[in-house]
Amino acid sequence: MSKGSKARFAARWVAVCALAAASAGQAWAGPAAPADYTPAASADTRLASRWIGDSADNAGLPYAIVDKRAAVISVYDRSGRRIGSSRVLLGLGAGDTSIPDIAQRDVTRLKPAERITPAGRFVSQPGHNQHGEDIVWVDYGAAIAIHRLRPAPAREHRPERLASEAPSDKRISAGCIVVPVAFYEQVVRPTLGGGRGVVYVLPESRPVASMFDALQARNAVPATHLVHCAPLQRPRRAGGSA
Repeated sequence: MSKGSKARFAARWVAVCALAAASAGQAWAGPAAPADYTPAASADTRLASRWIGDSADNAGLPYAIVDKRAAVISVYDRSGRRIGSSRVLLGLGAGDTSIPDIAQRDVTRLKPAERITPAGRFVSQPGHNQHGEDIVWVDYGAAIAIHRLRPAPAREHRPERLASEAPSDKRISAGCIVVPVAFYEQVVRPTLGGGRGVVYVLPESRPVASMFDALQARNAVPATHLVHCAPLQRPRRAGGSA
């Protein structure tokens, strides 16, 4: 696939994600909690934060930890100080690995189980979707981004899902990490929207510690864990809006 084709695919992906998730017909469980509720860090998030601080794995970059089991994102500055946390919407499908041919697939034809928020350590970078909206790319190749809550069909109940206390209510997107508009503007954009960062998406299908054991083994070779960074400027693409 050419670079231009990949860019067009990513742009379509982010735009269609919300509509595609709605077609899966997942019901909203409710009830809603106050919209300004700030969740406490989970045990898994605390474990991850300690490991990152002890290992300096973020390499001096700001970072975020996404706890999929709790459906919460926590954002930290480059020194490891937590800036804020919020509930998030995540991929409809359970699992930690994107399907192998995701870049060649039509988002509207993805099965519910294929709409996954992948787990792992990602070098993030700011960018734009095909509408010109600023987003934070997490996995550009798979069109996974952190973005604001966007208009979606009323039947998806996205605002209510974000306010709900139940993590199960948060599974509705095509894989993107969707945050409240105010949280994006006040926390995500100032912290991750100005340059590269690191996003740690914790696994849900295996112990969280296993992810950091693997990272520790990889980092045994000094100064290699940021070599794979892609160029900061990415073309606008489909995706990053669902």
